[in-house]
Amino acid sequence: MAIRYWPKGMPRFLDIPQTTIFDNLVVSARRYPQKIAIHYYGKQLTYAELLSEVEAMAGYLQKKLNVNKGDRVILFMQNSPQFMIAYYAILQVGAVVIPLNPMFTTQELQFFINDSEAKYAFVGQELYTKIAPLVKTTCLEYLVVASYFEYIDQPSSTILPPEVSTPPMSINESFVSLWMKALQFSLKPNQVVMNYKDLAVIPYTSGTTGRAKGCVHTHESVQANITGGSVWARLHSSSVNLSVLPWFHVTGMVFGMHIPIYIGATMVILTRWQRELAAKYIEQFQITHWINISTMVIDFLAYPNRSNYNLSSLQIVAGGGAPLPKVIGEKLKNELGLEYIEGYGLSETMAQSHFNPIDRPKLQCAGLPQFGTDARVIHPDTFEELGPHEEGEIIVHGPQVFQEYWRQPEETKKAFIKLDGKRFFRTGDIGKYDEEGYFFIVDRLKRMINVSGFKVWPTEIEGVLYKHPAIQQVCVIGVSNVRQGEAVKAYIVLHKDAKVTEQEIIDWAKERMAVYKCPRTVEFTEQLPMSASGKILWKVLMERENRQ
Repeated sequence: MAIRYWPKGMPRFLDIPQTTIFDNLVVSARRYPQKIAIHYYGKQLTYAELLSEVEAMAGYLQKKLNVNKGDRVILFMQNSPQFMIAYYAILQVGAVVIPLNPMFTTQELQFFINDSEAKYAFVGQELYTKIAPLVKTTCLEYLVVASYFEYIDQPSSTILPPEVSTPPMSINESFVSLWMKALQFSLKPNQVVMNYKDLAVIPYTSGTTGRAKGCVHTHESVQANITGGSVWARLHSSSVNLSVLPWFHVTGMVFGMHIPIYIGATMVILTRWQRELAAKYIEQFQITHWINISTMVIDFLAYPNRSNYNLSSLQIVAGGGAPLPKVIGEKLKNELGLEYIEGYGLSETMAQSHFNPIDRPKLQCAGLPQFGTDARVIHPDTFEELGPHEEGEIIVHGPQVFQEYWRQPEETKKAFIKLDGKRFFRTGDIGKYDEEGYFFIVDRLKRMINVSGFKVWPTEIEGVLYKHPAIQQVCVIGVSNVRQGEAVKAYIVLHKDAKVTEQEIIDWAKERMAVYKCPRTVEFTEQLPMSASGKILWKVLMERENRQ
């Protein structure tokens, strides 16, 4: 396909560094040793200090815990200096980062530990009780537990999130090291021979059956989006980045952490989204770039005291996960003079495969394929390539595409097709492109529900709900939600004589799965629409919901 519009002065291809992600920090620390790398609720760390703590933690991993090259290490924390330090320490010793959603329950964590065969984990202390029962009962052997409070300068006038304001716990377990004690060993790691083709990180995504799959990324595939994202979003060493998207998610990871480190920019970190604090920090630190999800923009523009702050330093407001409603995009333009720059990507593409041009974006649009990326639209059954405005499955070939699904060769095989001698990833998303080469997401090929940028699979939720003794049949669908993009709704047929309320079902589910996966609404029904072969017709329920 031909891309008729391309930003002026922007190259079509970028050379990808043949170095590791960790090397990016080393270079920036050498260039800007005394520059502020991190602002964290009043605490500051320079690039020299950041590198020093990374090396000390890497030394502890290597010399005290015997973490070796290729070992998988879980990162189960929220945005914080410790998350960043742990991530780069894992990379320095040649190990592989396994970033996990802090909202996962103990039951969910068990799968990821076993699947990745991780023996070690960095854990935020507020999450300790979730993961501690899995030590020794799974392959997990050792935890390094961090208190975010230890990176706060006291006293702080800021109203801190509870997980940040809670002082360090005392944990007396043989399988636990406390963060500060680990750092105090001040061990220097031995150099590990690494290559840009080595594994770096395995973010997990959900598969078509609901079973999570690890997306294997090398340093090279991550570097492709680090370099590409920095150039496309006009990020540079003088930029100040509001890092608020969760870093366990690929977009937050790349734009909130990796890119700023690569270019030597300053990061203003929030552990939890707080719109009033975001406004205050934009003015205080002269923030220039804010990568987010649409729900944050909606909440920020609804903040009644926003006009009390000078937000003129903002140059770029961008994001993805769910389309920004047109009326919100227009409000952003009218009130702040900024156009929302939307992008598109998946865990398999390490964030962006597409991005709207900064100087010519289109609302509710995925944008143009990124540097060196070949994206097309095909018929999902025949694989016939389709033309402009024809709807089909989006496929992607590019340097940011993952290598394989972790130890799932059959799923990997199904995820790729060959076309014109190239290996294309099948995104599973239905889309189209216009005559200028801009892509638009139309629908989901599978039943995936998008809740505030998180992928939620109905089959997984149904599997949990079926365990409720009162439920006979259940069908889960996604319904439109102004704040979250989509929300989960469960249609339920109860067993005869069952006595339970809709709210009781919701509360029961919250104890067994991450909050964003839980049904927001439950509707009891006498029967579910069925096909002649006995399959539940979820599409009929979707159509019924859309008519309401």
